[in-house]
Amino acid sequence: MEYVNLGRTGTKVSRICLGCMTYGTSKWRPWVLDEEPSRPFFRQAWEAGINFFDTADMYSDGESEVVLGRALRELAIPREQVVIATKVFHPVGATPNERGLSAKHIRHAIDNSLKRLQLDYVDLYQIHRFDPSTPIEETLDALDAAVRAGKVLHIGASSMFAWQLSKMLHASDRLGLARFVTMQNHWNLVYREEEREVNPLCRDEGLGLLPWSPLARGFLAGNRRTKGEGDTSRAKTDDFAHKLYYQDGDFTVVDRVTEVAQRRGVPNAQVALAWLLHQPGITAPIVGASKPHHLTDAIAAAELKLEPAELKSLEEPYQPHPVLGHS
Repeated sequence: MEYVNLGRTGTKVSRICLGCMTYGTSKWRPWVLDEEPSRPFFRQAWEAGINFFDTADMYSDGESEVVLGRALRELAIPREQVVIATKVFHPVGATPNERGLSAKHIRHAIDNSLKRLQLDYVDLYQIHRFDPSTPIEETLDALDAAVRAGKVLHIGASSMFAWQLSKMLHASDRLGLARFVTMQNHWNLVYREEEREVNPLCRDEGLGLLPWSPLARGFLAGNRRTKGEGDTSRAKTDDFAHKLYYQDGDFTVVDRVTEVAQRRGVPNAQVALAWLLHQPGITAPIVGASKPHHLTDAIAAAELKLEPAELKSLEEPYQPHPVLGHS
């Protein structure tokens, strides 16, 4: 496993990050694995050299953090060897102050996340989305307070417009507050709108890119049909994916992935992830896994070197999309 810096920080992370939205409770989403069937994936990831794990307080209504925290203890992973990321923004309760990026919510949210994770600190604390209802100075000051309190080492952002990210970075510099070191945004072969403004801004400002949905929620695996269904539980029940993908041009991109994969004798997932890992500014894609081969393919993708002609072939059929995934 190759390890790279987390943005411009000195923290080293594996080139593949295990996304933990898949683990928690099936009561939250039917495709989510409960704790017991989740355990082998944490072991498989750790034994393969993955040291980077990403979750969020809203995944399985907090149960994903609980499952991850228990897995770290069961595997007896020394805290200094693992990098843990979680997020704040989405509702975690029914009342108005249990959501968003207010100072009040961030103060409670980080403490609750640490309690569920059974950790003293998280390595990366990310704002899950931009909050237009809270002054950015209030949000940044609250995040900085969490850093100064030793509860958070670094802070990161997730999907937002370039002007919003630029405004927040400028405010951090102007006020001398902790600065985002990463951007976790929506980016894959069938959704590349982030390449226009957000990704170049991140590269210029030194933010490491941590793409979410690098396989387009399984769409790039090539097992979806044009009517918006597939053979897996997630394909049949993931309504969010149906809003993001399934344009005619998206299937053309998948056909190109399949062509390259068949010539290489590897699964589609390896090619799609390898394409991302060839892109400038990438730290690590956030990869979900509900079957052992999902992790095997992700790890193999880090070693797959695509030729320039293959990269061109994969990129050529892309059709522009409306901005998706910012809310």
